[in-house]
Amino acid sequence: MAAEEEMSVSEVTGPFRQVLFISAGASHSVALLSGNVVCSWGRGEDGQLGHGDAEDRLSPTQLSALDGHEIISVTCGADHTTAYSLSRAEVYSWGWGDFGRLGHGNSSDLFTPQPIKALHGLRIKQIACGDSHCLAVTMEGEVQRNQNGQLGLGNTEDALVPQKIQAFQGIAIKMVAAGAEHTAAVSEEGALYGWGWGRYGNLGLGDRNDRLVPEKVSTVNGEKMDLVACGWRHTISVSATGGLYTHGWSKYGQLGHGDFEDHLVPHKVEALAGSFIKQISGGWRHTMALTSCGKLYGWGWNKNVVQVSCGWRHTLAITEEKNVFSWGRGTNGQLGHGESVDRNFPKIVEALSIDGSSGQQIESSKLDPLSGKSWVSPAERYAVVPDESGQTVPSEKGNGSDINVPENDVKRMRM
Repeated sequence: MAAEEEMSVSEVTGPFRQVLFISAGASHSVALLSGNVVCSWGRGEDGQLGHGDAEDRLSPTQLSALDGHEIISVTCGADHTTAYSLSRAEVYSWGWGDFGRLGHGNSSDLFTPQPIKALHGLRIKQIACGDSHCLAVTMEGEVQRNQNGQLGLGNTEDALVPQKIQAFQGIAIKMVAAGAEHTAAVSEEGALYGWGWGRYGNLGLGDRNDRLVPEKVSTVNGEKMDLVACGWRHTISVSATGGLYTHGWSKYGQLGHGDFEDHLVPHKVEALAGSFIKQISGGWRHTMALTSCGKLYGWGWNKNVVQVSCGWRHTLAITEEKNVFSWGRGTNGQLGHGESVDRNFPKIVEALSIDGSSGQQIESSKLDPLSGKSWVSPAERYAVVPDESGQTVPSEKGNGSDINVPENDVKRMRM
């Protein structure tokens, strides 16, 4: 197994392969590299990595099942994945199959990529995947595809194979985006549409109602939209002039309007009014935007720190949520994670945090103040260490008195 893994890595890294496209699911990631190489990593419990098993991968691993398929795009849903080959005119899907989200006519999970027969032969412009549904836009601008009508087919029945959305008959669709259970689309004419689950105003139609078929959204000042993306319960759009608009769920400030109120129709993000936005992406509770100048902005859910303290080589922080995080040097257990491991990123200190799994079970000291001494003299405290010649040299002034400490502390510091 190890030899095979090493061979796989060398195949990807032998000649340098540029990363052309990346996509993130709920807990897994996929990348498309030059040479039509696909890599995946992260959570693999539902087969979403496509390696033929349910194992997690902690680093990018070449998806050998797609070697030679000339893949040109990859897209992650929450726990499933799709890929498209233009030369073969095939869309492949794998991972969690509940609700028919893989498009194979059933609800079975798939641990390796399989072609979707209903899409065979179609020239696909774009694929979008949500939590429990997928959409594909053909080169002709048709949308192929349900618990909340997010498929846009006029009902709430699950569709186990892709079906055309008749509401878009005669309307050329430029791109689509999929949230958890809602969908958005932009037409070639710049119109914005929303449908599916609308409880948080994420459809942008001025209310919290669901829609079983796509409905046109009234944009600010009639602006034509060029891009659209969906978070879990919110929607982001970019106008033809580069302006950024958001609507929907805002409990964590993910809309970027300086408040935590849901917005039922698109509102312009004034903080980025002077920037031309060229790419957007929405997560569960956060949003990212990339400007034409290459600046990346993010907002929404975050750890709001109320107190921080630095040691020599480690750091502690307390958040508003009453959780304690630590990171840095951990060789002596100073991070409080029950181990002697360094941490490059903040990790919650379970024993001290309200969200800790241990329920704040703090171990108490075993010291009995009535048995034994509670102080130690410097001579006993500091270990005698060898000098440069390897000989042990006791401190000349050290005589056991409390006021004496070794002159050369450098030799006695715990590194």
